[in-house]
Amino acid sequence: MFNFFNRKFKIREPEPPLDVKMAFMHFSQDGLHMKPSEFRRFMVEHQGETGCTLSRAEEIVNNIISSRHHITRFTRNGLNLDDFFHFLLFDDDINGPIKLEVHNDMTAPLSNYFIYTGHNSYLTGNQLSSDCSEVPIAKALQRGVRVIELDIWPNSTREDINVLHGRTLTTPVSLINCLKSIRDNAFVSSPYPVIITLEDHLTPDLQAKAAEMITQIFGKMLYFPESNKLAEFPSPESLKQRIIISTKPPKEYLEKDHVSASTKLRDASFDDASTNNLDDFEISDPKSGSGLRVAPEYKHLITIHAGKPKGTLKDGLKVAADKVRRLSLSEQELEKAALSHGTDVVRFTQKNILRIYPKGTRVNSSNYKPLIGWMHGAQMIAFNMQGYGKSLWLMHGMFRANGGCGYVKKPDFLTKEDPSGQLFDPKRPLPVKTTLKVRVYMGDGWRLDFSHTHFDSYSPPDFYTKLYLVGVPNDDSKKKTKVILDNWCPVWNEEFTFPLTVPELALLRIEVREHDISDADDFGGQTCLPVPELRRGIRSVPLHNKKGEKLKSVRLLMGFEFL
Repeated sequence: MFNFFNRKFKIREPEPPLDVKMAFMHFSQDGLHMKPSEFRRFMVEHQGETGCTLSRAEEIVNNIISSRHHITRFTRNGLNLDDFFHFLLFDDDINGPIKLEVHNDMTAPLSNYFIYTGHNSYLTGNQLSSDCSEVPIAKALQRGVRVIELDIWPNSTREDINVLHGRTLTTPVSLINCLKSIRDNAFVSSPYPVIITLEDHLTPDLQAKAAEMITQIFGKMLYFPESNKLAEFPSPESLKQRIIISTKPPKEYLEKDHVSASTKLRDASFDDASTNNLDDFEISDPKSGSGLRVAPEYKHLITIHAGKPKGTLKDGLKVAADKVRRLSLSEQELEKAALSHGTDVVRFTQKNILRIYPKGTRVNSSNYKPLIGWMHGAQMIAFNMQGYGKSLWLMHGMFRANGGCGYVKKPDFLTKEDPSGQLFDPKRPLPVKTTLKVRVYMGDGWRLDFSHTHFDSYSPPDFYTKLYLVGVPNDDSKKKTKVILDNWCPVWNEEFTFPLTVPELALLRIEVREHDISDADDFGGQTCLPVPELRRGIRSVPLHNKKGEKLKSVRLLMGFEFL
């Protein structure tokens, strides 16, 4: 019996798939070793790495030999087949599926980019009773998030400022701690601007105090325009290492016209739709005298003026010739707008910024489908970053693009009309533009990252891979490999094709599962990749856990090609 278990749990080293052997034979002159010049030819001709020089190829070959054979100087023989295979499967820095550098044009206005955006960035858990903290703000910024949302309220003495989700049981955190966390982490992962969106519930005196905090803490990092109104947003390139503020400009109002804040706050729900600043809540200030009340120093700091639609939705989507602004819609409002005013939304987002936020019933901090917003040009799809789930994996996938800098240039068809003068309409059927061919060769690394009984107590795991193409509705599809039984290093060697009408907005979501006859299939890792960024050839694809954190060793060997 013990011999049986030893046999079942014996782990075999993976072997190179046939395509890897064939590539090695084709590019190595003697079929035994691949010299740097031959490796360079493989990288250029097979992998499409046209910028790979001979000196770069020599450096890569030397590093592979040095790390695998502990040889500190170059050996003239070059790489053997196992070295070549190990590089293809495990080196996801050089041989990963997408580019790791910023490569988009970063000199266009902010409205020309999808921007990595958080929702209620200070919450550690659910929307009703979790703690508020500066820690999730730091984590979001370290991950590359560029838009941080803070809900700012008077504290219990009405002399200082807290950040919390209003009218809930969430415990507050001080505004100053949140601002310091932003300052200390803003540019850890990206040099491009951080935008702070404020949901403001402050009196004018406290707005003045907030302005003083913001100015002192951020210093020269803080950007604000000379003029109160921008005719065009500045570019991410021009705002490198800068922090900017976005909120509703406070209105001047008369003390005698104030109404009690407590009445309105008591009757309001906790949805974002009812948590806008002084346009919705005129908060009385007993310390103020009569006459006009406004905090000019606070108003002066606002770079991106925000608001919600007044009157009809069509009115709210009108584009002004002399100024730009940010508009906020809930996910339900976006869905309605997409059905009835889709091209108006696209036109609005060519010049202005559209922020979408989760509906108020998502108390567990779940998220919604981001593609609807992206298809219509919405720049800020505000997500709860503290949880996990398929929608958040799509968000992670989108912002792996452009070197993970938090800004992804929108396709041209979302920033301008086509030659015939038409706007992009996601509902309009389009012809197939290209076909993505994906080959799933094999996987490895679970044996290193998981215990031998993690998936099955009595035998090795039974892995399969699921592929989801997510984009415009006509491009959505899913595929699945066969189940490989009793193998820590599954070899599928299966090929799939995905016809694409709008490849510019497509994401490839990849998930590995372990088949279980008696229970739900176990999770074995996932990733999501932006299709426009996929590099052709045989690639190492690292997988991540449910929270989106990269697993140490688990990789898939995959092939990508556009037909």
